[in-house]
Amino acid sequence: MGFLTNEKLTIVGAGGMIGSNMAQTAMMLKLTPNICLYDIYEPGLKGVVAEMNHCAFEGVNITYTTDPAVAFKDAKYIISSGGAPRKEGMTREDLLKGNCQIAEDFGKNVKQYCPDVKFVVVIFNPADLTGLVVLLHSGLKPEQVTTLAALDSTRLQTALAEQFGVQQCKVTGAHTYGGHGEAMAVFASQVKIDGKPLSEMNLSEEDWEAVKHATVQGGSNIIKLRGRSSFQSPAYCSVKMMEAAMGGDKFTWPAGTYVKEGKYKNVMMATPSTIDATGVHFSDFQGTEEEFAALDASYAHLCKMRDEIIGLGIIPPVEDWKKANPNL
Repeated sequence: MGFLTNEKLTIVGAGGMIGSNMAQTAMMLKLTPNICLYDIYEPGLKGVVAEMNHCAFEGVNITYTTDPAVAFKDAKYIISSGGAPRKEGMTREDLLKGNCQIAEDFGKNVKQYCPDVKFVVVIFNPADLTGLVVLLHSGLKPEQVTTLAALDSTRLQTALAEQFGVQQCKVTGAHTYGGHGEAMAVFASQVKIDGKPLSEMNLSEEDWEAVKHATVQGGSNIIKLRGRSSFQSPAYCSVKMMEAAMGGDKFTWPAGTYVKEGKYKNVMMATPSTIDATGVHFSDFQGTEEEFAALDASYAHLCKMRDEIIGLGIIPPVEDWKKANPNL
């Protein structure tokens, strides 16, 4: 089997645990032989490069740099985990200001050094906001920028599989929408357990609340268990998103998409979506009145955080977005 493409993939934050796992996964999945690893912390970066070389992947051409001009030049695909990780006791929102400033620099680097990039995946928290900041400052089209939202849905799928004692792949339609944070909206009305609707599975209210809690606190639980923020699952899911953008199998878990019209607009959030070689595409929500109420609350929370970073001057007021990025 050959590579999906020969075009350059840049991994930002490659010296970290997520970044190094993304590099390894991208090579295992044979996305491209041309991978550039970028991080501002040179010793960690050199350590990752040594590890990748010790794997002895055939046919790959690994380059690395601490210089954004070199990292971004001619990049056609970029995945960034280059923000501060969450520590125990922190929410994703606690990372808001610092990581959104990092996202601003990232977006400007894209605009300056690789305006012809095809697809960008942003996975550092709070991902809905960092992705929005990158989109605004990069000048890219909405379908070219996405964020990692799938983890919330795979955590819901995991919790339901454990609840019913079935293989995880037997749980379908388990999706969360809205924000990638504790205000996420958990949708159950489309869920099936081994082909049977969840509504027919006699799940008690108490057990459903436990499933929701396990989903919402999935990331916090990993920090407690492992002493660090999750890194294997975000690395794998984000590389699978990129695989789809490069022309591989479509990615159909919810992804962060920019929504610009309708009831939920001027935000980036988890939606029913598909990623393929033409980018990320949003489709309509399906749910109950109660689920839409949860989505309304999640959207309101996202708007509040969006307005905070407008207040900090990281992005312009909504009415000026088209001036900042004519594609919006």
